[in-house]
Amino acid sequence: MLAANAATGDTFEDRFPAPQFKDRFPTESESFQQRPAAGPRAKTAQAEPAPYRVASLAPTVPYERPVREEQTTLVGLKSSAFPYLGNNPRTDEPFLNISRGERRGHRGLGGRVFWQDETFNDNRVLMHVPESFDARKPGVIVVFFHGNGATLERDVRDRQLVPQQISDSGVNAVLLAPQLAVDAADSSPGNFWKPGHFAAYVDEAAERLMRLYGDRAAGRQLNLAPVVVVAYSGGYLPAAYALDRGGAPHRVKGVILLDALYGDEDKYAAWMAARRRQAFLLSAYTDSTKDENAALQGLLDKRRVPYAKAMPSALHPGTVAFVPCGGLDMHGDFVTRAWRADPLKAALAMIPGYTPVRDKKSV
Repeated sequence: MLAANAATGDTFEDRFPAPQFKDRFPTESESFQQRPAAGPRAKTAQAEPAPYRVASLAPTVPYERPVREEQTTLVGLKSSAFPYLGNNPRTDEPFLNISRGERRGHRGLGGRVFWQDETFNDNRVLMHVPESFDARKPGVIVVFFHGNGATLERDVRDRQLVPQQISDSGVNAVLLAPQLAVDAADSSPGNFWKPGHFAAYVDEAAERLMRLYGDRAAGRQLNLAPVVVVAYSGGYLPAAYALDRGGAPHRVKGVILLDALYGDEDKYAAWMAARRRQAFLLSAYTDSTKDENAALQGLLDKRRVPYAKAMPSALHPGTVAFVPCGGLDMHGDFVTRAWRADPLKAALAMIPGYTPVRDKKSV
């Protein structure tokens, strides 16, 4: 036996390590863990010990959810906005309508060409799960459609602070922000043009959010969670198609437009008229979209949908409000400076029923 040990390089200490006090009696912050087999030759899995209970004289205390860390990451999804190989439904022509050799691109209305490999090939989604999010309590999924000339890291995360605003709102919410046209003056919805695609996107994203949250039990809650659609600037177009043909009207609890109504007022009016008792619409705007907001009000008048022209006290189902906020100079920073600083944080906090009740110990 000693010769065999010498041949393999095993020593007595390798095969029979001295027990450590911490291995037998972990501290209060530790848990019992099975020590792996010692020695370089030990590669097979060891049998799990039989379940057992440790007697304790300590008083029974209520279960407390383990402390979780805030999670913000970029995840590639099959159902994200791009790549997109279909037609533009407005023209019924291929979206990628220009080619140079094997390279394909999209020529926009202004004549500028955006190449697929540079602008329309990023399928990533910015996902954010705040530290305070609790899947056991009612919560919402916020879907944020960014504006033109943006990237998820530089603009949505770092400049507009969308994940931070969601965390700071105190609302039991998670974030999904798909990358649209990468750093380009283009509002194309891509796959969100497809009927039913928004529903497929939310379903796939919910499964990935569950993984990020780290608890399979959260899957059912995330699959049923209502959705709040938020659009800024050029994000109005994918938001409009998500409402009009996305296949998930029952899940959309509300829409928040941050100087985002540059067209498709008919889609927003039709959606609100159909969901007037179940959802809300808040449109805060500058002079940049003043005319379009007036047009939407006219369409709501025809459908006899009441609305206010001031900030409401809360975003209850059925609330429709238009809030003028100033001149064109405010547009570029509207996600962080509108009727007040951090407007998305403020708007989300106005949605009743999704603010977690604080533990009695923290009151």
